[in-house]
Amino acid sequence: MQRKTLVKPDGRALHLYSRTEISSDPAPSPGADALHPNPHLRWHPLRAEWVTYAAQRQGRPFLPPADYNPLAPTTNPEFPTELPQGDFEIAVFDNRFPSLALAAHDPPDSIVPTSAGIGHCEVVVFSQDASDSLTKMGLGKLELLIEVWTERYKTIGALEHIKYVMPFENRGVEMGVTLHHPHGQIYAYDHVPPVPARELEQQQRFFDAHSRGLLEDIIGKELESNERVVVRSATVIAFIPAFARYPYEVWIAPIRAAPSLTELTDDERKDLALVLKTVLLKFDNLFESRPIFPYLMVMHQAPTDGHAHPEAHFHMEFYPPYRTKDKLKYLAGTELGAGLVAMDVLPEDKAADLRAVDVSSWL
Repeated sequence: MQRKTLVKPDGRALHLYSRTEISSDPAPSPGADALHPNPHLRWHPLRAEWVTYAAQRQGRPFLPPADYNPLAPTTNPEFPTELPQGDFEIAVFDNRFPSLALAAHDPPDSIVPTSAGIGHCEVVVFSQDASDSLTKMGLGKLELLIEVWTERYKTIGALEHIKYVMPFENRGVEMGVTLHHPHGQIYAYDHVPPVPARELEQQQRFFDAHSRGLLEDIIGKELESNERVVVRSATVIAFIPAFARYPYEVWIAPIRAAPSLTELTDDERKDLALVLKTVLLKFDNLFESRPIFPYLMVMHQAPTDGHAHPEAHFHMEFYPPYRTKDKLKYLAGTELGAGLVAMDVLPEDKAADLRAVDVSSWL
């Protein structure tokens, strides 16, 4: 993997990645002046969790016209975007409108405890081509992206105060996407946020009791039953868990308990690219009337707090909103108000739907 780091006129970092030698113009920026974001956190006393406040995000681009795509390479120097012209495949840059910032300071006083919104937010542009997608990428390009995710996890996780690094992708307007250009994001936190923290807590309890990983144990049972397995390779599995909260909630994980991306073997990275490509193809070919299948994809893995986490097991979770091609599944009254998810479809049936989608001709 080749890497080139540039500095934008407003001081933000831009990292370019490719499988071949990189050449590029100087790094552009939509604005030359640094914005100095200063997000903060407020404590929710009834839920015992932090809420982030980043009012400067109101100024970020929202579904701009096709002739001004801030994630495409700059074509007119009078209207600079986030990317330069050049020979590179993937770009990562500091988010201009972050929800968290390493330099956050002096949170305002409130009737509840407050804290500086310390963290780091990056944008990962998957391709220079606005019509591209993870589904369309070749396996070599996906393997490069996995290397990029791995490198960013390691690099960001080594920063002072950073305790958890979470790459993710929102895809489709149904999931709240504000820019159609194929991209994801990386959020890095100064604490382990609530959802992965709860997962890690349960994994730690199981590991302490059984000296093996909880997700590794679940994967073994899923492989044995084979009811909810969507696809598997020699080292990686994709399945809809028996406890899925969404109809097509696919999880992708190494069969072996690898705590993070950095601990995957070369074979596991190659298999991860293959299984990811297969799942994405199945999503996009599941409904003929919906060639772009929306989802939220997140990665859960070991914290970057300087401690070993043998209980952790890297995995990708997909939260697509569809029950069928005509019906959406959003978390609503009982889910948001009570925290109890109500499902009207079975994971076994939805896994069978995805298994039935033949994508062999595209691989």
